[in-house]
Amino acid sequence: MLERIDFPDSDGRADEFPFTIPALQGLEALDVATPVTLLVGENGSGKSTVLEALAAATGLPTVGSRSADRDPTLAPQRRLAKMLRLAWNKRTHRGFFLRAEDFFGFARHMARLRIEFQQELAEVDERFREHSPLARTLARGPAAGSIAAIERKYGADLDANSHGEGFLKLFRERFVPGGLYLLDEPEAALSPQSQLGFMTMMRDMIDQDSQFLIATHSPILMAVPGARIYDFDGRPVREVAFEEIEAVSLTRDFLNAPERFLRHLWS
Repeated sequence: MLERIDFPDSDGRADEFPFTIPALQGLEALDVATPVTLLVGENGSGKSTVLEALAAATGLPTVGSRSADRDPTLAPQRRLAKMLRLAWNKRTHRGFFLRAEDFFGFARHMARLRIEFQQELAEVDERFREHSPLARTLARGPAAGSIAAIERKYGADLDANSHGEGFLKLFRERFVPGGLYLLDEPEAALSPQSQLGFMTMMRDMIDQDSQFLIATHSPILMAVPGARIYDFDGRPVREVAFEEIEAVSLTRDFLNAPERFLRHLWS
């Protein structure tokens, strides 16, 4: 389990991103020695940047895109990653880093692959129309096998599933016990009901020694029992209780009296 993330001084780079992010200025360490740690705050607060740097520092694979240690768009985060100091009680190379946009890209990629293999099957059938059934079956083998492998892992059509169903299938397929899972706004792919299903999946994975660090805007995910929550809107970044989170109180107030908000927003 990852226990602690120590952050460096800016080392003279205070005018360079990501060291210009206010939340990183003066941030010394995050204690993450819990099965679930949540990073909360507004867009641009720095929580996703920290998660991306951590992905690069741990070397975890990225689902659906280039790994964080090779993605050219994450060069600033890699500069931060090189300066991080990670304390483990048991080092793991299992797990992965997943951003919501990577999931959507992965689903589209798998859908394109499936279409390409289906086109290949059609071409084989045309080329081998005059051949024996055995010859045609053998020629169809590679493409048919690839389609079967995709369907075994992700269903008949990952992209045609609801986003929540596809996300949960992907996560279930990629899960290994004892892994570290870095998730950036997973709720983007999940309905409220699917978020509850994901929380159940998380509980089962934690029972198999897995650990989660999640950047989120979701009050549902923020309610994970026993989670340690860091507020990146505060100065300095500080640990907060669920009831203290602004997104939680705002959501509760809105649901209790939506007309009070809408009088000002929708008139």
